[in-house]
Amino acid sequence: MKNRNFPIAPDGFPFIVAPAVLAGVSAFLGARGVSLFFLAATLFVLWFFRNPERVPPEDEKAIISPADGRVIKIEEVDEKEMLREKVRKVSIFMNVFNVHVNRAPCAGTVMEIAYRNGKFFSANLDKASALNERNSVLIERADGNRILTIQIAGIIARRIVCWVREGMSVAKGERFGMIRFGSRLEVFMPLGATISVKLGDKVRAGETTIGYLT
Repeated sequence: MKNRNFPIAPDGFPFIVAPAVLAGVSAFLGARGVSLFFLAATLFVLWFFRNPERVPPEDEKAIISPADGRVIKIEEVDEKEMLREKVRKVSIFMNVFNVHVNRAPCAGTVMEIAYRNGKFFSANLDKASALNERNSVLIERADGNRILTIQIAGIIARRIVCWVREGMSVAKGERFGMIRFGSRLEVFMPLGATISVKLGDKVRAGETTIGYLT
């Protein structure tokens, strides 16, 4: 991601400019009410695309949350697309008020990226995990452990953005993408990993440890 330290995610600029221009034009024409509406819309979009700095934990065995949001599912599953084994999965739901910049859950090499078209069911529903539009990012750590993160679009989100490519090295907590306007992220860890969050917990991308590798 270019300008990764900029306080506003660059992907948000087109969404910010339009209402800002309309607010200015409305004010120039004397339409105060319309101008205030578009000004409020501009401020909301600015806030939605905020891109705060985060400091990841130093523990090398810690797997951190790739998203801000709430833990809605913790389970053991058979992941059949990339990992092809039984693993632990943590699902995180992001509403429109959460920071939507996604971060790498661990350091390593991006081994595979796979995008798949799909539906746009509400991201907090179980069927969204299987049927919605998604982008999968598989990272292999230096110790050989592989961590899979899946970005899943929701009922409002219609655009998944991924800033990394296969073969790239990423640092723990590095920004790797975002999903616009509400969505879900899932993290798949080895079966031997210890999960350190529980259902309903609020987590912060790049800071909250969600599991530990053994």
